[in-house]
Amino acid sequence: MLALAAAPILLLLVVPLIGLALASSPADLAVGVRSPLFAPALWLSARTTVVSLALVVATGTPLAWWMATGSGRGTRVVEALVDLPIVVPPAVVGIALLETFGRSGLFGVQLGALGIQVPFTTLAVVLAQVVVSAPFYVQAAAAAFRRVEPDLLIVARTLGQSQRGAFLRVAVPIALPGLVGGAALAWARALGEFGATLLFAGNLPGTTQTMPLAIYMALESDVRVAVAISLVLAAVAMLLLFALRAAPSVWASITRGER
Repeated sequence: MLALAAAPILLLLVVPLIGLALASSPADLAVGVRSPLFAPALWLSARTTVVSLALVVATGTPLAWWMATGSGRGTRVVEALVDLPIVVPPAVVGIALLETFGRSGLFGVQLGALGIQVPFTTLAVVLAQVVVSAPFYVQAAAAAFRRVEPDLLIVARTLGQSQRGAFLRVAVPIALPGLVGGAALAWARALGEFGATLLFAGNLPGTTQTMPLAIYMALESDVRVAVAISLVLAAVAMLLLFALRAAPSVWASITRGER
């Protein structure tokens, strides 16, 4: 009975991907790959998502640890603020970034005086990706850190580890599967980002045109190219997502071998 109730949502998740796969022939896929939109957008998406993920992990991990170990009203307020980009529409995120870093924005005058332009640059793409993807990593990392037994950290401190050493050598290895899972979600969200990027960074080929924006551009000229790029994007996303998901198992095998 439960399986029948779950079938509609499962079909809705899977059938469109099947439809996408059946919509493009090998010849159409070759046309899409040879399109002048494809290679620059793929390379830009790869570069920007790697940079944005690195920034999210580097800054989000300490924040997640603080959220997991902290208490009180301040922690709850920060958790709510971290979740905001999930519930706020991406278009609103894009406008907010534009009003913050644009020429007439909150920091626009100061940035202009330094000769720094953020909107409609590759940096804008990275910032948009960071904002929309960070909550997925931070919340997953905080949940993983909450599963770390405090007694283990106390034992590590009594054995001579500093607070930082206990965090890096005890908390992080235990929470690693959750951290990797959160990184996978954040990376996938950054890879698929569209609305905030379009409004804050624009759709400039070779500069801000990521794969989702290339699909949008291709829809106006040749649907076959849009479908082909969509297939490649979906395949790349799934392959890398599965690889990131498999990383905890590989890590567990390595740690068992070291024992």
